[in-house]
Amino acid sequence: MILGVSSGIAIYKAVDLSSKLRKSNANLSVVLTENAKKLVSPVVFSAVGNCPVYTDLNDVNNGWIPHTQLSMNADALIIAPATANIIAKIANGFADDLLSLIALAFRKKAKILVPTMNTRMYESPALKRNLETLKNDGWLIVEPEVGHLACGEIGKGRYPENNMILEFLEYSLTKKDMKGKNVLITAGPTIESIDPVRNITNKSSGKMGYELARAFSYRGAEVTLISGPTHIKPPYILKKFIKVNTAFEMKNEVMKLYKDFDIIIMAAAVSDFKVMNYSKEKIKKDLSNFSLELIKNPDILKELGKIKNKNQFLVGFAAESNNLIDYAKKKLIEKNCDLIVANDISKKEIGFDSELNEIYIINKMGDVTHVEKNSKKYIAFRIIDYISDNYNGKS
Repeated sequence: MILGVSSGIAIYKAVDLSSKLRKSNANLSVVLTENAKKLVSPVVFSAVGNCPVYTDLNDVNNGWIPHTQLSMNADALIIAPATANIIAKIANGFADDLLSLIALAFRKKAKILVPTMNTRMYESPALKRNLETLKNDGWLIVEPEVGHLACGEIGKGRYPENNMILEFLEYSLTKKDMKGKNVLITAGPTIESIDPVRNITNKSSGKMGYELARAFSYRGAEVTLISGPTHIKPPYILKKFIKVNTAFEMKNEVMKLYKDFDIIIMAAAVSDFKVMNYSKEKIKKDLSNFSLELIKNPDILKELGKIKNKNQFLVGFAAESNNLIDYAKKKLIEKNCDLIVANDISKKEIGFDSELNEIYIINKMGDVTHVEKNSKKYIAFRIIDYISDNYNGKS
């Protein structure tokens, strides 16, 4: 892949991006504009990215022509930061340096542009026209952030997080077999308050649900994620993100939205119980003992199973500590799911708050597919593969 770098003041962040791309095992080449190499030496990019760096369009050796060879060999092109000048060149077909020549010759799908500049420049009619032209030409534009700019002003034009750029890169390179599907996913725990400072909850981190939301988005689906309290940043490419706290709030959001979705993934670990008598005042610790009376929360998955239409594909999760397959099969039938994803929470190295998971996918026929221990990102893609193969044209 190619990282093109123009002479924005945020160029130092492109150095970090080259490092992140190297760590992701990308076969990287960096192309600097003439003014970019005045701000940061090509040697820096070469050392940090462990890659070749190109700056001269006339650097022709042994019949190797940089702009054509690089554009043909790379699967992706990222230009970050992209100044107003390089944007104008590419949008209007000017090719007077190596980077603009590569952009003109590049024919792969993964073309990503990261505009970074002063707010007034970013909001100018000319810049907007150029960005619109590039979108129509197949470029994916990563919107800049609002924040403090180099000029001292606060506004839109700030270089975004590199993790966002990497997410858009992976989105661009992933097959879109879920394009046209609307997917609703729940994730994380829910909490039920005891008093203003205490609550009951569970150990769910939300990582599995968030990875599913990210993976479905990469595969082209329009994803809405309803999440209980977690410390995880939501994927940048979601269609919609809804934050809730309690099981009742999650139920309200799911029931309000579910009719609009083809696939519903209930990955949240919803609290089974809530406190009957919430204390408006903090319960004092000098009490020798006190009792909590708990009442059942609504079973969101079971209610969905009763009311979903025949074209909707409902996936439940079963986190069990014993008799995993038997309990999962029973849950699939009782909740009227199309699929159950089961995992063994008695294994400390997988499941809640772990980066790893190991699952069993069970369908309505009782067939069991085992996905061995791996990262939750990998597990998420395997779940989607299974759904893609077994969705049978519903919707």
